[in-house]
Amino acid sequence: MDTSRRTFLASISMLAAYSAFPLCSFSFNNSKKLRIALVGTGIRGTSFWGKRLVDAYSDILEFVGLCDINLGRLKYARAYIGVNCPIFVDFEAMLKKTNPDLLIVTTVDSTHHQFIVKGLEFGCDVLTEKPLTTDEIKAQEILTAERKSGKNLIVGFNYRWSPYNTKIKALLMNQTIGKVTSVDFHWYLNTYHGASYFRRWHGLKDKGGSLWVHKATHHFDLLNWWLDSDPSEVFAYGSLEHYGKNGPFRGDRCRTCEHKSNCDYHFDITKDQRLMDLYVANETYDGYIRDNCLFREEIDIYDKMSAQIKYANNVTVNYSLTTYSPFEGWRIAFNGTEGRIEASLDIPYNQKARIDQAEMHAREMEQQAIEEANFEEIIVHKLWNDFDTVQVPFQKAGHGGGDKRLHDKIFKSPEVDDEYGRAAGSRDGVMSAIIGIAARKSIESGKPVKIEALTDITPTINRK
Repeated sequence: MDTSRRTFLASISMLAAYSAFPLCSFSFNNSKKLRIALVGTGIRGTSFWGKRLVDAYSDILEFVGLCDINLGRLKYARAYIGVNCPIFVDFEAMLKKTNPDLLIVTTVDSTHHQFIVKGLEFGCDVLTEKPLTTDEIKAQEILTAERKSGKNLIVGFNYRWSPYNTKIKALLMNQTIGKVTSVDFHWYLNTYHGASYFRRWHGLKDKGGSLWVHKATHHFDLLNWWLDSDPSEVFAYGSLEHYGKNGPFRGDRCRTCEHKSNCDYHFDITKDQRLMDLYVANETYDGYIRDNCLFREEIDIYDKMSAQIKYANNVTVNYSLTTYSPFEGWRIAFNGTEGRIEASLDIPYNQKARIDQAEMHAREMEQQAIEEANFEEIIVHKLWNDFDTVQVPFQKAGHGGGDKRLHDKIFKSPEVDDEYGRAAGSRDGVMSAIIGIAARKSIESGKPVKIEALTDITPTINRK
């Protein structure tokens, strides 16, 4: 496809129009390819926002710069992504020397705002990995910077683009069960995926804002999008009862731990060559340990979380997140004035199948071989009638097929109309992260938290 940046400008403006908080169209000037700079070269940056873009869209985009605080990771990232652009440990120097059209931010969550704000002020459009940010002050800084800059911010919410989640949206849009009145939403992380957060930087509130923000922002964005409303109030409980200081023993890191033969959570990073090359080989640059002990004393996030969320349209949501479940999956139920919708994925006894829990997360993250693997069911139960079963083609790879669809929308066909409004802008990013931020504040205060008190966004019923 011979797509110029001028053509890209005309089509991408359509994408911005579907964002919940658009300001203007992207401005990619007149040369042939979109110029991209990436800051943050961890797993997500090098794969989903790096190598996959090069492999799929090299005809319309090019990387002009990579930035990270770790020079070793930068060198690895350039080779892994498959580019020959310059690398930088100085972010502002990268902006000045490369003059990108689009900045992609995939750094530690608590630093997102620094790069987003500087990118917008420099004159870049910005695309950030979720979560948008980790507290309300940083969220307001981002909103203010975007408004002043006249540029656009996209948040990479891929779950919206899964065909299964889109089908739920379609059923709700069609008022299949009348007006939604309440929702029960429960997410389960297994002892492989869930535990992994506690051995990484995500185990510290000042890095990831807790899993209320880093992980649950995905879930809260789905709720906001499905319900087409903003949250208005949050009350939450949470505690750390399984990982961290609760562990029976602890060591320096899994590789050298004297308890490895007795620890059910022992993680042998040496069996993953990519992690060895990206992280272990470059520990000397910044001291980051990828296979840290998940029972170390410094962990201060929650591993058990529950919240009640009230929405501007008066829908109430009961939400929970468990991080040490025997299986990985989720279930949701929408109660309406005319019936009930029930949906779930990866609940092993529902599928009557044996699922290798150690492979669940890897399969979800896998970007290759996107195929219609099988069908998953959604149950629609109308009042006074028997239930109906809706079968939805389901893809196992790439977050249920959402990854590829998100990329195609942003980089390949932004001009195509999307009746489901799946493109996410800064408002979506704020209103998903703010639920987790409010939940964290509620736990600390023991009181419900009003959403309108956290930023200058006023919660609305219809978000578009």
